[in-house]
Amino acid sequence: MEFSSKLIENAVKEISKLPSIGQKTALRLVLHLLKQDESYTNTLTDSLKKLRTDIQYCQNCHNISDSFICNICSNPNREQSLVCVVENMQDIIAIENTHQYRGLYHVLGGVISPMNGISPNDLNIETLIARLPNSPIKEIIFALSPTMEGDTTAFYLTKKIKPLGIKLSTIARGIAIGSELEYADEVTLGRSILSRTNYE
Repeated sequence: MEFSSKLIENAVKEISKLPSIGQKTALRLVLHLLKQDESYTNTLTDSLKKLRTDIQYCQNCHNISDSFICNICSNPNREQSLVCVVENMQDIIAIENTHQYRGLYHVLGGVISPMNGISPNDLNIETLIARLPNSPIKEIIFALSPTMEGDTTAFYLTKKIKPLGIKLSTIARGIAIGSELEYADEVTLGRSILSRTNYE
């Protein structure tokens, strides 16, 4: 792609490094920014700079936060006896959007994956274990991806947590609402049958 300006070329190059954005989309975004008031671009630039310099991670659960303790952990109306273990912050957003969960969270920062060089020491596992003694936590929910890596991580955590006498559970897995049974894979269908619930 040929550019009439080195400044545009540099901007396109940087923006196209973002996920799912190619050079054509990056060019459209750059040209859009050029058409806006300078104050708009300055506000965007300031927001991105503050994102990198001022963002913090909750000391309790490792969620993205504006302070040492995130607004979920510091909320006295949350159920303190329940902790949902997730891979990343996007999972928290997805669960919160359901408005069905009122407990706390713990962000692992990924899952155990020897193929990708990710061991238990690379995740926020020890801080989870450290939260448990002398705490009101009575149940931990594993909300990890239904993959080999997710199951391996849940198994590893179970071995570490079970001796503490805390109830362990996992989110239900099965056929998605609105989907056709014949298109479900065998593993999902099998799990749906094994984890069947009473019909009411």
